[in-house]
Amino acid sequence: MTAAIEFRGVSRIYGDVRAVDDVSFTVEPGEFFAMLGPSGSGKTTCLRLVAGFDTPTRGQVLLDGADVSVVPPYDRNVNTVFQDYALFPHMTVLQNVAYGPKVRGIATAEREQRAREMLELVQLGAQAQRRPAQLSGGQRQRVALARALINRPKVLLLDEPLGALDLKLREEMQIELKGLQKKLGITFVYVTHDQGEALSMADRVAVFNKGRIEQLAAPRELYLRPATAFVARFVGSANVADAVLAGKLGATLPFAIRAENIDVQDEPAPVPAGHDAAPGTVLAVQFHGAASRWQVQLDAGEVWSALVSEEEARRRNGLAVGARVKLSWPREAAVPLQG
Repeated sequence: MTAAIEFRGVSRIYGDVRAVDDVSFTVEPGEFFAMLGPSGSGKTTCLRLVAGFDTPTRGQVLLDGADVSVVPPYDRNVNTVFQDYALFPHMTVLQNVAYGPKVRGIATAEREQRAREMLELVQLGAQAQRRPAQLSGGQRQRVALARALINRPKVLLLDEPLGALDLKLREEMQIELKGLQKKLGITFVYVTHDQGEALSMADRVAVFNKGRIEQLAAPRELYLRPATAFVARFVGSANVADAVLAGKLGATLPFAIRAENIDVQDEPAPVPAGHDAAPGTVLAVQFHGAASRWQVQLDAGEVWSALVSEEEARRRNGLAVGARVKLSWPREAAVPLQG
């Protein structure tokens, strides 16, 4: 099967800055593909290269097997949804959604019918005659989606589309977006710096750092088996032991350990069989509802965190900031890292 998108050794260089540095990957037809990373990591530049808003310095960008590296945006069967929605404030919702077919010369009756169908799809049929200013943020985002989907693109590009929404609405829209993508079968490429969005929606996630892909894998694999220290820290905020710290803790390789896999023990307590341990001092206890995050300064030098259930935290009420503790973890939960 021909890939919906393929990057072959793509670089985008601006003067001395390598925004994208020799990146290669494929996106399969109908896949929900996320590009995750901090600001300046190269993910948005890759999206612009797919959309045609930018051209590669080196390498090839392919859509459906055809090299589109220098093809203008209007000749690519892709559409983009932006964080700021980019709706026309003077137009009604229906007119906004019908704008794409109008530009393409579709007859009035047909484009309005298609626009109404798209509004029904995103559950905004009753809002057709309103203007964007009369809608909530989530409703405006749905209008932007409908407008992008009406031209039936093979690939939909989404650039931080939920960034302007509050947490509850963002979580609701994540469910709706994933359901819409499954229903339509369109390839979605989703750019975000929010690991929760990427892990909850994507079939696969490419983690970007300094213009390169650190790891490309399914969400569960990324979380449970991070390949590098950067991925371990960025996806799920794991505790990382570099080569020096690993040596101090008796390990032969750098490793990562998730906070939920760490037990907080009294310092004199024996280390359970099959576990490794490190003593330290409690720096902070942060309440998060069902669990608390304990920040512990290890004697070996690093600050690590452990997630402690509320039941356990109540039982350990005598331990407070400044208390001496021992962190222990099962050896099989320590994930070896490449670097």
